[in-house]
Amino acid sequence: MSETTAAAEPEPDDAPAPDREKRGRLIILTVAAIVLLLGIGLWLAYRAVPDQVQGMVDAREVRITSKVTGRIAAIHVDEGQAVRAGQLLYTLASPEVVAKSEQAGGALASAQAVESKANNGARPEDVRAAEAQWRRADAAAALAQTTFERSQRLYDEGVLAGQKRDEARTNAVASREAARAARAQYDQALAGARGEDKAAATGQVRQAHGAVAEVEAAAAETRVTAPMAGEVGRRLAQPGELVPQGFPVFMLTDVTHPWVTLNLREDQLRGLARGTELVGAIPALGNERVRFRVAYLAPAGDFATWRATRQSSGFDIKSFEVRATPVAPVRGLRPGMTVLFDWPQ
Repeated sequence: MSETTAAAEPEPDDAPAPDREKRGRLIILTVAAIVLLLGIGLWLAYRAVPDQVQGMVDAREVRITSKVTGRIAAIHVDEGQAVRAGQLLYTLASPEVVAKSEQAGGALASAQAVESKANNGARPEDVRAAEAQWRRADAAAALAQTTFERSQRLYDEGVLAGQKRDEARTNAVASREAARAARAQYDQALAGARGEDKAAATGQVRQAHGAVAEVEAAAAETRVTAPMAGEVGRRLAQPGELVPQGFPVFMLTDVTHPWVTLNLREDQLRGLARGTELVGAIPALGNERVRFRVAYLAPAGDFATWRATRQSSGFDIKSFEVRATPVAPVRGLRPGMTVLFDWPQ
């Protein structure tokens, strides 16, 4: 029974024609697939792979300082806190500013008094006294003139000696001049101070006002406020410490307007200009792809950017600093993050 069954099975060489054709097509497909895979591998191996350019997110930073020297009395914000423009950051205690304020106030009061005196003129009592002196001198001059005239008639009649006549004449002249001087004093009291004196007094008042304004500006510097909205960075001084003029107590970062800084070789620019849009991936945000627009392009410093392309000939390649800002606000984008750009070769 088994021999009959074995004899009935056909040999491989005696397989029907359809099976042989099926095997042939399978072989052809297998070879084609291998050739295709080899071709794809060779294409991937020799194709131009774009360079990857790395940029870093940056933002504007402002050093928070004061124009006066003082001791930190209190700090009103914490590191990392978001603040608005004009918000109080810290206060200083400066006894020197208080002392200068007292000095400036006293100088202003004195200058105002001098100006008031110059504008108001002499007191009524002084005016009446000057008038009395003038009228007395004028009466004395009239009497001296009458006496001289009598002496002259007596001299003409031969009754009075010439010496007496001369004395009377001299007394009349002196009395008349004294009356004129007294009238001038009276007129001066009526007119008040000269215009030049009034102008000088006004100038002193303006100078004193300037001193007061300077002290007030210094006093305002003891209350340091945020010049813009931003995020408070590291604190460099503690309450109770003496900080000199211009010492940065805080660093304030404008995190709402970041940009990405790239350093590109000049052979990588390829027509890059202000307004060109780029697409970069941000690893810190899950490789989120963001569109950026070039806002700044300028040569970088020569001291660190030149390198020779060839040792024997060729030219030097210069680096360029490129800044690109996000086309739209990116949630979570912070200074210090990395942005990766695929750059064609």
